[in-house]
Amino acid sequence: MTAGKKVLVAMSGGVDSSVAALLLKEAGYAVTGVTMCLGIRQEESRASCCGGDAIEDARHVCGRLDVPHFVFDFASLMEERVIRKFTDEYLQGRTPNPCVDCNRYLKFDALLARARGMGFDCLATGHYARIAETPAGWGLFRAADKNKDQTYFLYPIRKDDLSSVLFPLGEMKKEEVRIRAHKAGLPVAQKAESQDICFVPQGDYRQFFAQRRLASPPGDIVDASGRVLGRHTGILSYTIGQRSGLGISAPRPLYVLGFDAVGNRLVVGHKEELLAGGLVAGDLNLLADGFPETADVKIRYRKKPAPCRVVRDGEKLKVLFREPQESVTPGQAAVFYEGDRVLGGGVIETAWTASREERVEGTV
Repeated sequence: MTAGKKVLVAMSGGVDSSVAALLLKEAGYAVTGVTMCLGIRQEESRASCCGGDAIEDARHVCGRLDVPHFVFDFASLMEERVIRKFTDEYLQGRTPNPCVDCNRYLKFDALLARARGMGFDCLATGHYARIAETPAGWGLFRAADKNKDQTYFLYPIRKDDLSSVLFPLGEMKKEEVRIRAHKAGLPVAQKAESQDICFVPQGDYRQFFAQRRLASPPGDIVDASGRVLGRHTGILSYTIGQRSGLGISAPRPLYVLGFDAVGNRLVVGHKEELLAGGLVAGDLNLLADGFPETADVKIRYRKKPAPCRVVRDGEKLKVLFREPQESVTPGQAAVFYEGDRVLGGGVIETAWTASREERVEGTV
């Protein structure tokens, strides 16, 4: 029964969260919208949380739906748990995923706790994902629209909290969402969706770090054996797998393989050296009891899941790919799937090379 159930809907001012609120109201929920003010300012917009005029757009949608709208100030939490972690990790030569951390610490921790404290039964968002009750308990599943599926960013939701979370768009395609918004006369029906990290406008990392007066000094560019090949301008300016901008003349193209943060060295090599046979993941959040020995793992949001073997080693997972994978990046998330079900995930700590015999035998 949904009639009378109170749901707090996280509204970013975009079409997805707006349609999520619309669908829940039509389903009989008592809907209230909320926008998290994250203290982010962008030169091309006047205020904001997650860019642009998000608060005003969300407020207009709630007015159209005739539901209450709140604004919660999460700016200090955003700075402490997401932005500061992002910068600290980069300075250590790792590449964090702030969207995962936003879900982990803000939406499905602080905001969910606030919703419960206010007497709401559920928290809803406009994510493309599904939650369903199974004989083994509540589970997180990939969205019907695999091109929009966002479960990679949602694995940190605690298993015990899944029953209190709603994803109304889980069975829909993006074009269907826009059609519903247009038919309902929502003012954000044609609003473009952001593709950037909300606090890094236009994806300009160098400008972001410069504005925060963060810099890493120049240093050596070396190959895997430690031979010096050139100089870098600061490791903050590079990412694993990067080819352009190295300023090195070589017979074959060179790519960034990794970082030696202690020695302030950039390690480069040939494309085949980007391949890893496996990884170790820590900081785990597991959503399934009895983690299986074989699964599929995503090591980046847009990367196809790769078959692998998984060994639980205390508080870590050791993973062996069936086929070597390119650009396994410490700091990024490794998320595990069994079919459409999310088994859990963690943060990549290291990548390692496996011999051909290990890959064939499937051992770690």
